Amino acid sequence: MSMSHKLFLEAQKYLPGGVNSPVRAWRAVGGDPLFIQRGRGCRVIDADGQEYIDYVGSWGPLIVGHAHSQVVRALGETLKRGTSFGAPTPREIELAKILVEAVPSLEKVRLTSSGTEAAMTALRLARGYTGRTKIIKFAGCYHGHSDALLVRAGSGALTFSTPDSAGVPEAFASQTLVAEYNDLASVEVYLKAEPAAIAAVIVEPIPGNMGLVLPKPDFLAGLRSLTRAYGVVLIFDEVISGFRVARGGAQEIYGIDPDLTCLGKVIGGGLPLAAVGGKRAIMDLLSPLGPVYQAGTLSGNPLAVTAGIETLKLMGSPGAYARLNELGSLMAEGLRAAIQDSGIVACVNQLGSMFTVFFGVDQVQDYATATRSDTQLFARYFQGMIDRGIYLPPSQFETAFISLVHGEAEIEETLAAAKQVFLSLRS
Repeated sequence: MSMSHKLFLEAQKYLPGGVNSPVRAWRAVGGDPLFIQRGRGCRVIDADGQEYIDYVGSWGPLIVGHAHSQVVRALGETLKRGTSFGAPTPREIELAKILVEAVPSLEKVRLTSSGTEAAMTALRLARGYTGRTKIIKFAGCYHGHSDALLVRAGSGALTFSTPDSAGVPEAFASQTLVAEYNDLASVEVYLKAEPAAIAAVIVEPIPGNMGLVLPKPDFLAGLRSLTRAYGVVLIFDEVISGFRVARGGAQEIYGIDPDLTCLGKVIGGGLPLAAVGGKRAIMDLLSPLGPVYQAGTLSGNPLAVTAGIETLKLMGSPGAYARLNELGSLMAEGLRAAIQDSGIVACVNQLGSMFTVFFGVDQVQDYATATRSDTQLFARYFQGMIDRGIYLPPSQFETAFISLVHGEAEIEETLAAAKQVFLSLRS
């Protein structure tokens, strides 16, 4: 019996499902989850001492790899001075300045401890600013687990085929309208029907929670035009894409100026940290300046802020994003070639250091096409890769991540494993 299996049996006695976040339980791929005891660079080692090339990266934050010496050293120095004070600290300002200078649409930011909090706060701000109540989200886009947003969500909800959650009052869900990603007409229908009721449109500009899906040309620009025409707040949820696809996120790549932006993952460097930011006129509605209340005991705590600052400093080095793009393209091209050689039906979506292999479909551009994927085939792929020392997200509907410390050797090893697994899937 493996140590991971023993630990999972014990965990189930004390933790619901044996985990603290659903996808970690491996229900979608079968078998017992690996319990990770340490990470270094682009590799993780499980409780049995087995080593894997890691493409989970703590679900995106570890863009400079595990236990980077500069981040660890800075955290050690910060730890000596204290972990949290519940009071302002100078480094909060330092991080806020980095965010405002890097992300084109930000004029002010409020730090939170999770992406869920950031998205929840963004919606509250939009409602406070407009005096309206309804919001539009997109099928398959995940914005955290607050009540109003667990309606046809992606990620874990999609993995378990339960896109809505028990415990969410119908009255809350009724304020959330669900449009189709990459379909502007589905948004415009709502706006025309209730022009005085809709406060915000919230979107992952590059969805990562139904697997990686890319926006069609002019989709995001069209959203910006529609929301301006109807006086609706446009919220970009860049918890995944922010500082991952570019220093200024998706809005830098596509040249869009949203009203509010949610950030997370990379900006905390692996520690719990997120932010909501945007136009001064909206952000200044937050308490203590305005009537929109938000608070958090550990928001902007010194450890998380330090990890974020050091990570963003490292990502500011010349060529960092060009290198990630190079590695991502190498991975995607190799996977597509291996798929073609194997004769299986699958496609690869990739942007920068993010990629997803979808099985049983030849194109994925929205929730409907993502959900046509062959999840059983994905499970076989996942287990085959694990057996060959490659640690991927344990769900068809999650995005894999490459870090700056992955190299050509790791990509080649991964592609060699994938070729073997793809061939085995034909039987």
